[in-house]
Amino acid sequence: MELVYKILVFIPVLGVLIFVHELGHFLAAKWAGIRVERFSLGFPPRMFGKKIGDTDYCISWIPLGGYVKMAGMIDESMDAQIEGHPWEFMSKPVWKRFIVIAAGPFMNIVLAIAFFATLNFYYGVPVATDGTTIGQVIAKSPADSLGLKEDDRIVAVNGESVATWEELTQRIHANPRKPILLSWERQGEIMQRQVIPALDERDQKGKIGIGAKIVMRPAGLGESLTIACVNTWFVTREIGKFFGRLFTRQESVRENLAGPVKMMDMAFQFAKLGFDKLMNFVALISLQLALVNLLPIPALDGGHLLFLGIEGILRRPLSVRVRIVLQQVGMALLLLLMVFVVFNDFQK
Repeated sequence: MELVYKILVFIPVLGVLIFVHELGHFLAAKWAGIRVERFSLGFPPRMFGKKIGDTDYCISWIPLGGYVKMAGMIDESMDAQIEGHPWEFMSKPVWKRFIVIAAGPFMNIVLAIAFFATLNFYYGVPVATDGTTIGQVIAKSPADSLGLKEDDRIVAVNGESVATWEELTQRIHANPRKPILLSWERQGEIMQRQVIPALDERDQKGKIGIGAKIVMRPAGLGESLTIACVNTWFVTREIGKFFGRLFTRQESVRENLAGPVKMMDMAFQFAKLGFDKLMNFVALISLQLALVNLLPIPALDGGHLLFLGIEGILRRPLSVRVRIVLQQVGMALLLLLMVFVVFNDFQK
């Protein structure tokens, strides 16, 4: 039954992400005057749907993505029929086609901002309390081994008192792999023990695995939206850095890359914690989806944008044959990656 619940949670989560992404392409194509032949949630074969005007709106059998088929565009359908009609994709100027392709990832970013802003408005904005009270202890961290607990208040490092969280973290960050003496207060009793901060390879700072005590304060609509935009930029930048570490092998692909099976399990775990946690998870995945789609790989939006960039420089599009070959190579790479991440999910 747990598997059924996981599927029931994951399908709408995945559906929202795919729908919003493809809606971006669809709306931009309509704006540009490009005929949309199919709007599909899922990949072929087609399950069911209804044709309205020129567009077939349908649900397809493979629920791992979706696509908007535009007239005169060489995409994952490998349709090379370009007749030069004014409503075709290739008949539009490069800048309009660029907007149509970029609209998918853009909508995923907009979705993340909307979800973050909604969370800020209804649940409040998280802020750290004054002082050095611990709000979180990471399992199996040096702090956990030391015996620190939530609501403990650290009062001194190496015999020198600390009054703010910033002051506390500066002392810990400056001592990676060096023993320090921590003093903390628990229910009026002062406790003291030595701990060795672990070295965080990403920023070369000492960490013991604690977080500040957080409280939620109310925020108005404007502030909620502003904070959501700032948060989106911060998260997007961190995701970009993480991708960089994956490509440079500073992070393990096998350990850190999650596929649909792992995502389904994560969505279920966040749903159990509350609707707000699930919304936050969907926002984070939406940003990751946007960045993945912008990678310059044929068959992804980033690949199409790369082709448009080359066309803008050369003043002519790449030949149909070259684009089809590159699309086939891109699709093969994506299929191999999908097989790898699914197999990796089951292994883990």
